[in-house]
Amino acid sequence: MQNITITQITPPELETLIENTIKRVLGVQQTPPYPQADEVLTINQAAEMLSLSVPTIYGLVHRAVIPVSKRGKRLYFSKAELTQWIKDGRKKTTKEIAAEAQQYLKSKK
Repeated sequence: MQNITITQITPPELETLIENTIKRVLGVQQTPPYPQADEVLTINQAAEMLSLSVPTIYGLVHRAVIPVSKRGKRLYFSKAELTQWIKDGRKKTTKEIAAEAQQYLKSKK
């Protein structure tokens, strides 16, 4: 194995070496992660994803319960928004409610 001294490294190579070392030390990924594009669903795809019938989806849209986009006569749904909508409807467990009540009582003393 050949030993290389700092004087044998050209400036661009040295810059790259220093940059990579700093990234490695700081734990920075070499390639930045790109966010995935949100998938747009038709009403049939949304109904299938939610395991609901198409008329039920129309009813939710009419009552403005479900997030939707409308272009002309067509309805479009964001997969990410539908997933978040499902998560927002989560009911708390009795244990979670009791813990929140206990925390509230502690803060009011």
